[in-house]
Amino acid sequence: MYEGAIQDLIDELGRLPGVGPKSAQRIAFHVLSADPTDIKRLAAALTRVKEQVRFCVLCFNVAEEEQCRICRDPRRRDDALCVVEEPKDVVAIERTNEFRGRYHVLGGAINPLEGIGPDHLRIRELMARLSSGAVAELILATDPNTEGEATATYLALLVKPMGIKVSRLASGLPVGGDLEYADEITLGRAFEGRRTL
Repeated sequence: MYEGAIQDLIDELGRLPGVGPKSAQRIAFHVLSADPTDIKRLAAALTRVKEQVRFCVLCFNVAEEEQCRICRDPRRRDDALCVVEEPKDVVAIERTNEFRGRYHVLGGAINPLEGIGPDHLRIRELMARLSSGAVAELILATDPNTEGEATATYLALLVKPMGIKVSRLASGLPVGGDLEYADEITLGRAFEGRRTL
C-alpha cells in the first residue's frame, strides 16, 4: 500500500503476535508522528531486551541474570512447583499473591496440529527437577484449552509414578459473569470444581 520505510515498518509490526494489518498501520503512523526522543527510547528498550534478557537456567522464566528473581528468592517454598506454559503466565499468577512456591516454564503446550510434541517443551528439565525429591506438590497451571489440557494430562501421567501430589488449577465461571452466557464446557468445569460452603 505504501512505499519504502513506512511499508517496511508496517510489514514488520504486522509480524508481531496479536498485531493485525490495521493495528500495524496505526502503530507505524504513530511512530511517524511521535517525538524522536520517544522513538529512540523505544528502539533502545527493544535493543536492550534482546541483549540483556535471557531465560533462567532453573525455571526458564525471563531473567537478566543467570537465575530469575523468583529462583533467587530464599523465602520461596521449594516443595511446591507450579508448571506454566509461558513466562507471562508466571506474571499472572504472581499478581494474585497466592502462590509462594517455585515455577517451571514449559515454553508452550503440546499441539500436534502445529507439530509441537513433548520433546519440543522443557519436560525433560522438569523431570530432572522433580527427581531431586524436594517437590511434594506439582501444580499444573496450563491454559484451560485443548492444548493445555493435553499437556496437563501428559504431565500428570508422567509424574504420578514418582509419588508426587499432582493438582490442576480449578476452572469455571468468572467472577461477575452470568450463567446464561457461560459455554457448556466452562459450566461443566464449574460443576466439577464446586466446593462445600
